[in-house]
Amino acid sequence: MRITLFSTRPYDRESFQAANQHHGHEIVYREELLTAESAHLAQGSEGVCVYVNDRVDAPTIEKLKEGGCQIVVTRSMGFNQIDLVAAERNGLPIARVPHYSPHSVSEFTVGLILTLTRKIHRAYMRSRDFDFNLAGLTGTQLSDKTIGVLGAGQIGSLVIKALAGFGGRIVYHDRYEQPHLQGIAEFKDINGLTDISDIVVLNLPLTPETHHLVNAETIPRLKHGVLIVNTGRGALIDANALVEGIKSGQIGGAALDVYEDEASLFYSDRSADVLQDDTFCRLLTFPNVIVTSHMAYFTDHALSDIAGTALLAFSEFAAGKPLSTQVDSPKSN
Repeated sequence: MRITLFSTRPYDRESFQAANQHHGHEIVYREELLTAESAHLAQGSEGVCVYVNDRVDAPTIEKLKEGGCQIVVTRSMGFNQIDLVAAERNGLPIARVPHYSPHSVSEFTVGLILTLTRKIHRAYMRSRDFDFNLAGLTGTQLSDKTIGVLGAGQIGSLVIKALAGFGGRIVYHDRYEQPHLQGIAEFKDINGLTDISDIVVLNLPLTPETHHLVNAETIPRLKHGVLIVNTGRGALIDANALVEGIKSGQIGGAALDVYEDEASLFYSDRSADVLQDDTFCRLLTFPNVIVTSHMAYFTDHALSDIAGTALLAFSEFAAGKPLSTQVDSPKSN
């Protein structure tokens, strides 16, 4: 099967080439983002593989269909970048990678929490300049904190279990109480969690209900000086409201691995560019804000999982088998 991979980087090529030894597909690697304008690059490919910042909207899907595409697979857990209604209308099945080393993301999340609370990022930068003064680097310890985790799926549950070893109080909110977390963390409604949490961790998918969950109305209801850690999706946070919350001191710091308008920023070297996103640039000026480029998943283990699962979906489709990782159509939800 001929497959075009969009938004690829050298590490994607390495992992997919290794995994493809077990599948034998013909893979075309494209660095470009998928949009309606770039969809012609997949001409003649039966399969298209996309990533989180590709724009798989109705015009793009129609162009892909015209070019011979029969299936789209996103190499991510989330699929909010894909217009499922348009895909169904055009007869294109959508598959995803529902599991890829949740340990990778959970470990990175805990790392961000520790970096923020112990100011490791600032200490590192000082040491690079041979400045070994400790003034201004006083941290806090997690055993003194209440940590609230929003989302207790695979990743959120692992975050909770890892944090339990630090001895603090852990509360969480999810659609349902999770029996396997009994005795480790307390289940709270969302208001009960935000009222008491010194640190709020976002491990949620992006849905209409969670879009801008952290916004100008909800920030004042958070505990004063709260730390926010987001390794979920960028649009869970209204970035403009976050800036104002940090400026006022209502938010004591933030660690962000994702950003709402990251598509034009992340996965590229922008060091010589004049960035046009004033909100993003303002965030980078704060000493109590850490930004990483959507890399919480980025381990050798996860890359192998992603490539293997994505290619399996294409192989299942080529063999006429049911897709084990198919995304349900909107009518099925």
